[in-house]
Amino acid sequence: MCSAWFLTDSCYIMSGDSDCTRTSPSAGSPSDNEFLPDRPKYVCSLSPDLITKAREELQEKPEWRLRDVQALRDMVCKDYPSLGTCLDDAFLLRFLRARKFDYDRALQLLVNYHTCRRSWPEVFNNLKPSAIKPVLESGFVTVLPHLDPEGRHVVCIRPDRWTPSNYPITENIRAIYLTLEKLIQSEETQVNGIVILADYKGVSLSKASHFGPFVAKKVIGILQDGFPIRIKAVNIINEPRIFKGIFAIIKPFLKEKIANRFFLHGCDLNSLHQNIPPVILPEEYGGTAGKLDISAWNELLLASEEDFLHDFSQLVLPCDSSPHDMLVSGDADEKQCDDSLRGMKPQLYYCY
Repeated sequence: MCSAWFLTDSCYIMSGDSDCTRTSPSAGSPSDNEFLPDRPKYVCSLSPDLITKAREELQEKPEWRLRDVQALRDMVCKDYPSLGTCLDDAFLLRFLRARKFDYDRALQLLVNYHTCRRSWPEVFNNLKPSAIKPVLESGFVTVLPHLDPEGRHVVCIRPDRWTPSNYPITENIRAIYLTLEKLIQSEETQVNGIVILADYKGVSLSKASHFGPFVAKKVIGILQDGFPIRIKAVNIINEPRIFKGIFAIIKPFLKEKIANRFFLHGCDLNSLHQNIPPVILPEEYGGTAGKLDISAWNELLLASEEDFLHDFSQLVLPCDSSPHDMLVSGDADEKQCDDSLRGMKPQLYYCY
């Protein structure tokens, strides 16, 4: 299998109709080489088993794969000629796989991906590994070194490692986002998805209050509708009573399918082990894979600085982008979330 850690070499963006014409010739057109001599040629890195899995679960047919990519590319050029996106085969494939090769849904996901990035500057401005080094060093988020039996990476999140006085909650979100961006470069992850393990040990009321409805709605919006990754399970462990209040904030924004993938284990490690086998878990969670080591993932992510700078520099904000393309309308959502926040705090105190 191909390693999960390598980014694509280059992307082409669209800044207007003329660029769109240049970057999206018809499939098989003799103008391909004339206009796009440097576009990376897609080479599938999936194993035979994963090709079969992608066919069965994602409706991906290898013989139609490039035709499907071209169809999505043509739709972007026609409907969103100024989106400012990468048009490489490998990049567009992420969105097709995340939406089981439904062209319309893949297109909407791609638009949402850019919309989310442009509508939350506190998270996406200056987004690079070195900028979130304190979060990485704290151990707030890491990726376990071993895959689960389904070939999925396990993203481990530990809110107790965050000290709010050191930096705002948006820094944690930036670290999670970069982690997902790194993981989704792997075709194996695109097909298999990921698993989340969130350890809420020691989360206090004061810390939980930072995760209000506005932040919750933004984060859930990205994970559900604005990022091309398949979240197959969210395992919550060591959750205190306060988590009832946190989950009450999150749940209204969750789709039923995602909500059903949340598993609350409390302090029951045996329950956790039903979902994640001990052989891949660190000792802290009753596993046999040694002590939890965050250094390997941190080094890997920090070593990707130049790759991220290159890739993200190509996701430009077009000067003629229009509000109707946005996933959310900021002012209305902020008002709605402010109203929800006023009702949320008493609920948190009650649960605490």
